[in-house]
Amino acid sequence: MAAKRLQPISTSLLTSFTTRPCCLYSALRALVSSAPSQGSSNRTFSTTPSRQDWLSPKAGESDKARKGRPRVPTGGSTRGTTLVWGDYGLRLLSHDRRISASQLKTADATIRQRLRGMKYRLYHRVSATIGVYTSGNDQRMGKGKGSFDHWSARVAVSKVVFELKGEVHEAVVRDAMRLAGNKLPGQWEFVRKGDPPVMGITKVRDQEMEAFLRRPRLEKSVPMPNMEGTARRMPATSPP
Repeated sequence: MAAKRLQPISTSLLTSFTTRPCCLYSALRALVSSAPSQGSSNRTFSTTPSRQDWLSPKAGESDKARKGRPRVPTGGSTRGTTLVWGDYGLRLLSHDRRISASQLKTADATIRQRLRGMKYRLYHRVSATIGVYTSGNDQRMGKGKGSFDHWSARVAVSKVVFELKGEVHEAVVRDAMRLAGNKLPGQWEFVRKGDPPVMGITKVRDQEMEAFLRRPRLEKSVPMPNMEGTARRMPATSPP
């Protein structure tokens, strides 16, 4: 049916072209691609987002990104410091860490190898979307930024990187997160569901501590709540 329907169109179009094989092949390909297919239907709109690769973005950068520095939460922000989907997680204790995609992949493979044969689900909270550009050691200054080397992620302090949920004992998950932290740069800690959030490097355990961390920075001394519930006097500014 398709050949009979395309036959009068193809004869009328091919007469306008030359008889060279390359032109005939191009015309036939254009006719086949323009013919509507009966079995397939094109979806023009979908509310389901396409699954992106967390280790290498689908599209490259338009400009070469600068090195930059990881975000430092200020103003009382606790975003990304607690668990959202899982029961256990791995949180960063160090600061100014730029983790490459290969290191994240190695940590992911380490967790999956330790929990082999168990029922669980692993969540990734960071994505390697920062391009790293390098130049050779023998290059002189003034030759440009260099060529693309690998993808990386800027991880802020107290940021949760991995979350895990499943029918696995806590001791086994703790050991898997320990092995994954050994593969990543910096210091890491094991967190559980319900652990307090973190503002910068301070864990917010009660409302008094949260109010103290959100206070405006004043020149006079303000009372700082102690972790045991007592208050002590401490200057707001660091000594010289």
